[in-house]
Amino acid sequence: MPNQVAHFSINTSDLPASRAFYEGVFGWKFNAWGPPGFYMIDMGAAAGAPLLGSLQQRREIVPGVPMFGFECTISVEDIAATADAIEAHGGKIVMPICTLAGVGQLLFFQDPGGTIAGAMQYETHPA
Repeated sequence: MPNQVAHFSINTSDLPASRAFYEGVFGWKFNAWGPPGFYMIDMGAAAGAPLLGSLQQRREIVPGVPMFGFECTISVEDIAATADAIEAHGGKIVMPICTLAGVGQLLFFQDPGGTIAGAMQYETHPA
């Protein structure tokens, strides 16, 4: 489904402690994927929805602004049209469109209130 949250990331300064926390509290499993310090979260079959999650080293998408909390990425049908709409509605593109091989095209934006989120045009819908 386009225009729904399709992925979230938990940004952390302490990967081992955060991983242990989410494993212990929710029973989530973590699989190393991609760059060092990046894990895809397996929330189990009970999750049901096509929502993906990851645990990653805290980072700065905007220099000097570390990511805290849950980072959401919204699935969109047309990344270029979405970028135009973000700017037309007072938002700012903070990371231009980039291609993640085998996944899709991603950008990050900042809404007028300062919240940073992602938009992804998936090659195929995440499942």
